[in-house]
Amino acid sequence: MRRREFIGLVGGMAAWPLAALAQQSGMRRIGFLGAATSSVANQWVAAFVQRLKELGWIENQNLAIEYRWAEGRSERFAEIANEFVRLKVDVIMTWSGGPVIAAKQATTVIPIVFALQTDPVGTGLVASLSRPGGNVTGLSVEQTDTVGKRLDLLQETVPGLKRLAIMANVAGPGAVLEMAEVVAAAQTLGIEVVPSKIQKADDIAVAFDSFKGRAEALYISTDPLVFTNRIRINTLAQSARLPTMYSQREYVEAGGLVSYGANIPSLFRRSAEYVDKILRGVKPADLPVEEPTKFDLVINLTTAKALGLTIPQALLHRADEVIE
Repeated sequence: MRRREFIGLVGGMAAWPLAALAQQSGMRRIGFLGAATSSVANQWVAAFVQRLKELGWIENQNLAIEYRWAEGRSERFAEIANEFVRLKVDVIMTWSGGPVIAAKQATTVIPIVFALQTDPVGTGLVASLSRPGGNVTGLSVEQTDTVGKRLDLLQETVPGLKRLAIMANVAGPGAVLEMAEVVAAAQTLGIEVVPSKIQKADDIAVAFDSFKGRAEALYISTDPLVFTNRIRINTLAQSARLPTMYSQREYVEAGGLVSYGANIPSLFRRSAEYVDKILRGVKPADLPVEEPTKFDLVINLTTAKALGLTIPQALLHRADEVIE
């Protein structure tokens, strides 16, 4: 071999991406489709990676993880999913309805694991919880099933609640289902509903303008778009003097008032176990979708004080965590 050709070959090897090196070395590869941003999901990722490590999968030794972040932009979901198909990853890991649907549309061969999903059957991701079928499985968060509980808690927090604003990203399949459930449940309680449908970050401020003088509290249907913008939403809610209800503690840690829902880091740990089984040969169709068994009630007293609200002691005693 000529010296120039040899130097060119070595230089090309040095430039190979992680995916190519992983393929050459025999490492297994995960395509991690982050629906939001890396900063807002770092605790979830850490829980996922730590559990994989406990199961014997260590990054840069026998495992390569290709991280891609959609930053809450729905148009990025399909782009990233198709990139993972081209990279021929062994598993696609993600969460939320939009990214899972995009991944499912991109491939019927590569296994897809979701760490949390509002309603996997209702959104058509799986045939049933016990027999998901196809190449998709993971963990449900029972988002729609727990709407009634969140409304009960909101009524305790805001006694005499009569007008409720609801914000949801209509590009998120799970958020749309949750909004419909909130509307139906609120109406049975005699609560007037003020819905606001958003599709991009710029719609958030417009939504709050529409709430002025029309609502006494705000229910947020979670999805990657609102999760990415949760600090902005909470700032606007406090300025509008609107108590907020969420399904995830991360919103309350960022200044929201109350949340009731599954513990997300624990779901990411559990999803790592799904990935482990798949990497060892189990088919996604043979892994039933699991539902959470523990739900956390989190209250932010600092936000309550800023809103001039007094949280009932009975509610505080039932809380799993009170942020002061």
